[in-house]
Amino acid sequence: MKRLILVYGSIAGAILVASVLITMTTGVHSIVVGYLSMLAALAMVFVGVKRYRDEHLGGAIRLTSALGVGFGIALVASLFYVLAWEVYLFATDYAFMAQYSAEVIAARRAEGASAVELARMRTEFDAFAESYKSPLVRVPLTFAEIAPVALVVTLASAALLRRPSFMPARVGRFEQGET
Repeated sequence: MKRLILVYGSIAGAILVASVLITMTTGVHSIVVGYLSMLAALAMVFVGVKRYRDEHLGGAIRLTSALGVGFGIALVASLFYVLAWEVYLFATDYAFMAQYSAEVIAARRAEGASAVELARMRTEFDAFAESYKSPLVRVPLTFAEIAPVALVVTLASAALLRRPSFMPARVGRFEQGET
């Protein structure tokens, strides 16, 4: 089971790393694209739980076992995501927050925001940027980006794939005409 979790978690993680790299190199920062790539990557949770059920448990899996495998895969994928983000930040000399705040403030200025509102936004961004410098703040925030998607995908996969034991002894009796 551990090997399966590592394999499918790593595949999902590789997809997430690729999506982070593509997003950051193209400069397209879309929440929709980000969460769709998370869903695509976390499809490996479904595939991994199904494979575990079919190949290792003979086609039957309890909800708790499915959740365990699913959460394991999601955790490995999430770790890849967080590490990819940390590597990206390091490679860009942690410039993301300054660039992001400048983009948001410029967009609000273009919408006609007042000087007071822009100054307030700048102050809020500066305070957040200061706290974001700490990995103790940044890493949990990054993990919190993918955690809800991982939770939903894992719960849905476990619910869809759960199948209690087949009870082969009963099937045999019914085939023989017993009730």
